[in-house]
Amino acid sequence: MPMERNSSVWGALHNGCKVYGDIELGELVAQKLINLNPSDPRNYIMLSSIYSKAGRWVDFSRVRALMKDQGPMKIAGCSFIEHDHKIHRFVVSDQANTDIERIYAKLNELMSKIEKVGYIANTEFVLHDVEEDVKGDLVKSHSEKLAIAFGLLVYSDNVPIIITKNLRICGDCHNMAKFVSSVEKRVIIIRDTRRFHHFADGLCSCGDYW
Repeated sequence: MPMERNSSVWGALHNGCKVYGDIELGELVAQKLINLNPSDPRNYIMLSSIYSKAGRWVDFSRVRALMKDQGPMKIAGCSFIEHDHKIHRFVVSDQANTDIERIYAKLNELMSKIEKVGYIANTEFVLHDVEEDVKGDLVKSHSEKLAIAFGLLVYSDNVPIIITKNLRICGDCHNMAKFVSSVEKRVIIIRDTRRFHHFADGLCSCGDYW
């Protein structure tokens, strides 16, 4: 490259390593990123994600231990949605919302609908060494999914569901939002740390690249 390779360039390459399962290159790129910014938790999380996808749980644990030793703290993933002049916050497997039973009931209804038209949960986004059925339950209760279910409960049919995410939306939630936009005939807008995602008619404005 004719210019200095900064953390953004290395980060893009690192994400490509995760997508294509290139562990060897991913390890090299991760070391570059950690050397550039040892206090950024994203560098450790991405490498541990590569290891978890490959089922290398010993390496996964080693990276998480290194992350802890270096001091960076993982930011809890949260999704926010506004209703009735209030900001409602959701986390994975949330139980705090006063209307949580209705939200989970709606989410279960949604999952049943979209599974009938082809949705399959992608459990590679669950960074825990647990059985596949447990991974499926965890990925289905991500904060974005809970926020979407809540939005469908409280928003009028002609109102877009607008959600803000404090991290990058995971691939499974991105796929789920596309299916929901098609099945429910609703516009869903999710603003994550990378960009706005405008879901409508089963498609996203990012073209599945973000």
